[in-house]
Parts: sequence; C-alpha cells; structure tokens
Amino acid sequence: MIAVDTNILVYAHRADSPHHKAAASAIKRLAESGAPWAIPWACVHEFLSVSTNPKIFRQPSPSEAVIEQVEIWMECPTLRLLGEPAGYWKELRAAFLSGKLSGTQVHDARIHAICRSNGVRELWSADRDFPGCADSPSSAPAWTRKAGAETAGDCSNNVKLAVETEDENRSQSYSGGTFLLCAR
Repeated sequence: MIAVDTNILVYAHRADSPHHKAAASAIKRLAESGAPWAIPWACVHEFLSVSTNPKIFRQPSPSEAVIEQVEIWMECPTLRLLGEPAGYWKELRAAFLSGKLSGTQVHDARIHAICRSNGVRELWSADRDFPGCADSPSSAPAWTRKAGAETAGDCSNNVKLAVETEDENRSQSYSGGTFLLCAR
C-alpha cells in the first residue's frame, strides 16, 4: 500500500503551488488505480492546519474548501485512513531512539511509525529529511529511497516526480522540489 504525506496533499490541493499539477496528477492516479492507498490521520490534521494557515499562505484556503477536499479524498473507495494501531509504540520508539530526533522530526517519526505499523510499503513525501528514509540525517533502518526518486544536486533543477509501482516506473519532470518515495 502507498501512503501520502501532508506536503503532497497540500501541493495537490493548492493550485498556487508550483508542484500542484504533478501532485494532483499523482493523487488522481492513486485514487483511480483500484489499489488500496492511504493517508495517515495525522497527515489529514496537518493538511487542515497548513492549508488554512495565514503564516504560510498569503491567502490561506478557506476552512470549507479544505474540509471539502478531505471529504472528496474520503469518497475514494480504495483510500484507507490510518491511525495508530497495536504495535505503533514499538515502531515510534525505535524510530525515535535510532534517529536522535527532535522538533518537527518527532511528528515525521509519528507518520513513519503509523505507516510501518499499518503495512505501508511506500510513503510519498516531499520532505527531504524524513526520518526513516535511508540517507536522511536521522535515519531509522526501516525505509529505503526508491532508485531514481531523487535527483542529486540542486533540487531546483531537473527534479522528477517519480511514481513507481511494482508494474511500472513513470516519472514526470517539474522544477523546484523533490518527491521522495520511501519503500520498505
């Protein structure tokens, strides 16, 4: 199962994002694939917070618009909303202790633990230092970056959105960021 991190949700929702088209297309492909995909509840909460925050956006999304967006995603019959199941604490504890985490990385470790304890095989994120991804500064040995999911060097040039499944490998170029696909 593939899970989607908050930043991809925000990019897909905000038409003013330079990554909107690529992120919205990726979410649409997930929703139409027929395969189960997931959003952790913690990412839903963070999506609501970030999208409506006037400190982040000059014109934040109205509350009604973000609620409508979440409800549209929830209408997808293959979407799974993930919470903290049994075994969650074991995953969070391991990620936290092995990664020497602090600050916002603790929230990211929570997402990591929710995904791991729910059997997620890929996490789509634009977070370059997501805990639990190999090569991130605070890496628990639980996820590896998919080959080709990140372009080395200046991430403002020639960056790809890589959408990889067991059956296919597609990528779409865009500039100004990176989507990391972390796989178990």
